[in-house]
Amino acid sequence: MPKAPLYNQKGERKGEVTLNASIFDIPFNKDLVHQALVRQLSNKRLGTAHTKTQADVRGGGAKPFRQKGTGRARQGSLRTVNLRGGGVVFGPTNERNWKKDMPRKQRRKALFSALSEKVRENKVLALEEYKAKTPKTKDFIEMIKKMAIEKDLLLVLPEKHESLEKSARNITTTKTILVNYLNIQDLIKYDKVLFLKDALDKMEKLFL
Repeated sequence: MPKAPLYNQKGERKGEVTLNASIFDIPFNKDLVHQALVRQLSNKRLGTAHTKTQADVRGGGAKPFRQKGTGRARQGSLRTVNLRGGGVVFGPTNERNWKKDMPRKQRRKALFSALSEKVRENKVLALEEYKAKTPKTKDFIEMIKKMAIEKDLLLVLPEKHESLEKSARNITTTKTILVNYLNIQDLIKYDKVLFLKDALDKMEKLFL
């Protein structure tokens, strides 16, 4: 069974927590993870870039100069694509739909695959609980330093946790996320993943 180190609020190691093998111990599927990442990034695209073709550009109804006798190349419109202020050929339009679909089972398998790889790399940790009357970033930083977390950290919560979220929000290398919003992009972006212990239990209920 896969396991992860368990820490208390002081940053002291209290033992290990057993992880569900169905989520944290499956083979790494690189192609499936890549497909899930491409889907997520594509679905975030707004598609706001838009150019006008020659038919869309205003004006250009009159012929700019006579056909013959000027020594210049013939032109039928000032809005032709080879003139400044004219239309654009093959430019982006906001009519394109970037949305990609992927079966739910595949999306979850990709998520479990990425989490399993994090466990094999010893980059998954668990925190017993976090209680603070007044949120303090300094206390949170001291805690993760004792855990030997030096790079980017993804902090996974079971539900809204005001004191923990406020303690971590000023740290640019740390992101807090609810377990039901856990996704491939964040797992790839952040080096280590710290689960609040209750988030592990909730994850089993949500995804299994």
